[in-house]
Amino acid sequence: MDPIEQFAVITIVPLHIFGIDVSFTNASVFMLCIVAAIMAFVYGATRKGSLIPGRLQSAAEMSYEFVANTVHLTSGSKGMDFFPLIFSIFMFVLVCNIVTLVPYSFSVTSQIIVTAALSILVIGLVIGIGVFRHGFGFLRAFVPSGVPMYLLPFIVMIEIISFATRPVSLSVRLFANMLAGEIALKVMGGFVAALLGAGVAAIIAPLPLIATIALFAFELLEAVLQAYVFAILTCVYLNDAIHPGH
Repeated sequence: MDPIEQFAVITIVPLHIFGIDVSFTNASVFMLCIVAAIMAFVYGATRKGSLIPGRLQSAAEMSYEFVANTVHLTSGSKGMDFFPLIFSIFMFVLVCNIVTLVPYSFSVTSQIIVTAALSILVIGLVIGIGVFRHGFGFLRAFVPSGVPMYLLPFIVMIEIISFATRPVSLSVRLFANMLAGEIALKVMGGFVAALLGAGVAAIIAPLPLIATIALFAFELLEAVLQAYVFAILTCVYLNDAIHPGH
């Protein structure tokens, strides 16, 4: 089986507006279902607000505290103003990454257009907040303190290039890691099926099967890790907008 087939975007409802293709696809279905699942999870977990939390409420509170601590440690108390956004991004990326591991599902975060849209949203917000709060003082983010004057032009140029490549690195990191992991799982799974079909299961097939199980566990860890990396980098970039020049 083609390991790339699982990433195919299939049009469900064709739709074109002013010559732009905005069709409803299988990617749209999965993203809507994931957003609905997150909203149902948070609402169901916090609806009663019990003093002694159950499992669902405990999971929601742990997620809340984890993201809140990340935001506070990275961006300070002023960064908590953007906690709802960062929590939403973290939960969306996390659930998308985990759903990717379910057989016959669609890998949303393995689509570069999705990760690029999230990255552009983050960087656009950083620029908007920086300019709104500090005006031209936001440019201090590109001028590190304590740099000798003769090195300053080169350092400023490097800082500008580094800032300009942030949306690329932020999107490609998530996209490439999830894409590579899914392809590896599909290839290893196909290898096990081929060995079983060849009648050599008793001798050879258990080896790639064990490797597939280990790879699945690694991909589950990476699904959580990539969501955390995306969230903490968002906090770091927001910190540059809140405290330019630090």
